[in-house]
Amino acid sequence: MADKPRVKAPKQRASSSSDGSSRNRPFVIGAAIAGVVLGFVVVAVLLGVVGGGGTDAEAARTNLEAAGCSFQTAKALEGAHSVQQPGGTSKKWNTDPPTTGPHYGIAAIFGIYEDELEIARVVHNLEHGGIFILYGDEVPEATVDELRAFYDDHKTGTIMASLDRLGDEFALGAWVVDGDVDSGFLAKCTEFDEGAVSSFFRSLQFRGPERFDPSQLQPGS
Repeated sequence: MADKPRVKAPKQRASSSSDGSSRNRPFVIGAAIAGVVLGFVVVAVLLGVVGGGGTDAEAARTNLEAAGCSFQTAKALEGAHSVQQPGGTSKKWNTDPPTTGPHYGIAAIFGIYEDELEIARVVHNLEHGGIFILYGDEVPEATVDELRAFYDDHKTGTIMASLDRLGDEFALGAWVVDGDVDSGFLAKCTEFDEGAVSSFFRSLQFRGPERFDPSQLQPGS
């Protein structure tokens, strides 16, 4: 790939007099202070977006269990790139589907798929802060349509695909490192409840151990 052309910095306009420079100095100082404050605000907002605001896993658990779903928390495993083939597996995985631990070195492309994905890739997506939605081959088409509609409103950092062995269940998975939390989270449901599923996303997305900015987790990336 060719190098990008370098952009020259704009030339500074010279002051017309030293008096003018003195008169402008308070404005320059004020602008600098405002820039620093704005920078802190931007950082704070980004931290809130990508997980600095804390994880409320118990709220997700409460909402999902009230909707008839199961909710599992498992101690996070080391995220080694030790699965040598994208279709490979690891005996160390401690949830099914896996939510943490060994995985393939290249993540799947974020998006929605009709067919099954290589799970060792999907674990890598979770390491970056993504969430998976996987559904079994016995999930009613009406429920799959509800999941697709939910995906359409939550495309950033989400990967959705079929996983036949889940049967009549769909699964939500996330890998979270946030403060004292270093866990994999897995919910399984037979019926779609938008409030409960939203709670899982709101509480656990964008908090992976390799925390990417959400702008880097768009469909197709």
